[in-house]
Amino acid sequence: MAYTDYISRRTPRFRLSALPPRTASINQGVRLAEIICWWAVACCITVAAGGHRIEDDERRRRAWSEESVMVEKMNLEERFNVIRSIGEECIQEDELRNLLANKPQPICYDGFEPSGRMHIAQGVMKTINVNKLVASGCKVKIWIADWFAQLNNKMGGDLKKIHVVGQYLIEIWKAAGMKVESGNVEFADICQLGMDQRKVNVLAREYAEDIKRKNKPIILSHHMLPGLQEGQEKMSKTDASSSIFMEDDEAEVNQKIKKAFCPPKVVEKNPCLEYLNYIIFPWFNEFTVERSQENGGNKTFISFEELVADYECGGLHPADLKPALSKALNKILQPVRDHFKNDANAKDLLKRVKSYKVTR
Repeated sequence: MAYTDYISRRTPRFRLSALPPRTASINQGVRLAEIICWWAVACCITVAAGGHRIEDDERRRRAWSEESVMVEKMNLEERFNVIRSIGEECIQEDELRNLLANKPQPICYDGFEPSGRMHIAQGVMKTINVNKLVASGCKVKIWIADWFAQLNNKMGGDLKKIHVVGQYLIEIWKAAGMKVESGNVEFADICQLGMDQRKVNVLAREYAEDIKRKNKPIILSHHMLPGLQEGQEKMSKTDASSSIFMEDDEAEVNQKIKKAFCPPKVVEKNPCLEYLNYIIFPWFNEFTVERSQENGGNKTFISFEELVADYECGGLHPADLKPALSKALNKILQPVRDHFKNDANAKDLLKRVKSYKVTR
């Protein structure tokens, strides 16, 4: 079953949060440490199993019940394995096990600076990872880091534009199937960020020691998807050819994947295979390639390892893999396109975001 199968789509209530104002007299060193310690800041989205208001209608009541039962049926080791599968690295695994054994609903944190259109890693991969955490009984806090974006001159430092982009991000996650609602200030138990944030997360653990905080945040760092072109270690919002954006139309997706770096029989640093490993298989649990009989006929792969074995020996060619990858990606993105086409508010947000100049 795909992770989105049990996600109910709904319109959330949300707010954009900013860091509280600071007085000029505050010690700059403490201020810096507090900014670095992202796990202790306010977040604007909460995602939790059974977390939405169930009195709205029977459908939500059933969804809440199904999610609660799903969590109850998982033992400690199953919960640990699902949560651990998100991270390319975990600091520390023994602390994660102890947390799950002693806290029924751990709080996980992530944060994003509103800086332009959302690419597929930020949209689909984040939805997959959040759904895994929620299915394991966690509450997820996502902070729309508007003041950080202003400090870093995102959207030219214009806070109004940053707020618009922040609302656009939330609309994307709604359309992708993530359940969201307003959240409060809470300390996070797990920092669930990318490997590119590893240093600042480790610094947060060191800061927790300095202030004598008993429980340091557990660091669960997820994989970073590379850009689609050769040698691109990560996606770039300033280079449209480097990534799939969440509201790209079908023709744009097809064209980008067609031009993507995908050498025959080479798995290492192959962005198309990275998309399969971290997006397609987690979403669908399978991948079907359609091809003529003389080229081997149609084939459905039920694991990434099975596909890799076929690809490395030349049994699966890029010319057959790419159209199938495009088809799968378009299937995932279609609900997002529909939302931004049919919802007036979402359509207006997208129009405004596309008109903004992306600044680093």
